[in-house]
Amino acid sequence: MFNIGSFRTQTCGGLSRRSFLQLAGSVPLAMGMGSTALASASRAKSVLFVFLWGAPSHLDTCDPKPDAPAEYRGPFSVIPTRIPGVHFTELLPRIASRSDRFSLIRTHATTAPGHPDGGTVALTGFPELPVPVQPNFGSIVAKARGNQGALPPFFSITSGMLADAGRRIEGYGGGTLSQAVDPFLVGCSAAGEIKLPALQLLDQLNPLRIQDRRQLLTQLDTATRQFEHEQQVGWTRNMKSGYDLLLNPVARKAFDLTSESDKTRARYGYTTFGQSSLLALRLVEAGVPYVQLNYSRHPEAMNPGFELGWDTHIYNFELLQDQHCPTLDRAFSALLDDLYDRGLINDTLVVMMGEFGRTPKITPNAARDHWPPCYFSIWAGGGVQPGRVIGTSDKLGELPLGDVVSPLMVGTTIAQLAGIDTQARAEMNVLSGGKVIDALL
Repeated sequence: MFNIGSFRTQTCGGLSRRSFLQLAGSVPLAMGMGSTALASASRAKSVLFVFLWGAPSHLDTCDPKPDAPAEYRGPFSVIPTRIPGVHFTELLPRIASRSDRFSLIRTHATTAPGHPDGGTVALTGFPELPVPVQPNFGSIVAKARGNQGALPPFFSITSGMLADAGRRIEGYGGGTLSQAVDPFLVGCSAAGEIKLPALQLLDQLNPLRIQDRRQLLTQLDTATRQFEHEQQVGWTRNMKSGYDLLLNPVARKAFDLTSESDKTRARYGYTTFGQSSLLALRLVEAGVPYVQLNYSRHPEAMNPGFELGWDTHIYNFELLQDQHCPTLDRAFSALLDDLYDRGLINDTLVVMMGEFGRTPKITPNAARDHWPPCYFSIWAGGGVQPGRVIGTSDKLGELPLGDVVSPLMVGTTIAQLAGIDTQARAEMNVLSGGKVIDALL
């Protein structure tokens, strides 16, 4: 059982015992490898990892506890989903109404209590130390697939490196597999304007503004001379990749959100996360093997100058009600709908989660702090059986009941469903000791 002695209590919620027992008879909860379900699972051509950086409150979203004492349950009502006996809070009505299109895990736990270290574990399955860190799940997929198409095999959609108070997530990229499989960073504004951080000093090099190839080549030549004194390998490689993308018609087409109808773009919402979600869809359509779609670049909830994340130490309920949950509910539901409607869902594995949960007991600040012992994830497509709930938390949402799902199991399951089997993982020396979450399959 997880030791919570070093953590302050603060809030969570879930299934009644009777409903859970009814579901348990039809949902396999054993975690392991080599199941017959796994053998028949389809290989995902693309993985879309939606990272809720900053850690959303599980009690105020997908694991409410309406029967808990007031100091735990929070102010939000619960609403039914399409799964009998399973409820979300009223903040996620669109996602709740699509619960037959995904499966939910409520028994995640991790060991890292802070954002940078928790982010590394969430994205690699392993802690920050020893150095070099283990590779991001996306880097593992990128290494296995290689550069098969016109686009890089691993994109991270963010306005820059994920960081907390200036400290980046060490597990953001290739780690022990080398920088060659780091993600290619691409930003997207609330208006759908695409930004390539590798070319951030070259404001004139906008993939949607440059229509004349000869003009582009002239500008690239000028820029090359301007920066030829730069000797950093990472910069020159990323800059070259940025140039290649600007010259690549497939990339420019994927980046052009204006080719989508106004109605489609409005369904996602004119927010950074909303338009970034639409960009993620288009990258999947273009055949990118791994896309990490980040909700915010920084986790801090209220620090001036930062894009707001899910780190709701203050104004938890206000931020969730007024900003985060409406934004997520609109964009993620639209993303699911389009993956289904465009025939992409069977070939695309979707995983949505943060780095940990938030304290079940409400703090004196009327908010919730970090809570590694219990949090949730959502899985869809790519071999996952929809409409399932895997595991349950206790009556206060403090601890998982039964089998705990670790970040290493998340990465192992992603790799397996992407066609990277035990032997391939061993050859790359990655995800050692990981088990597949059989109950998803």
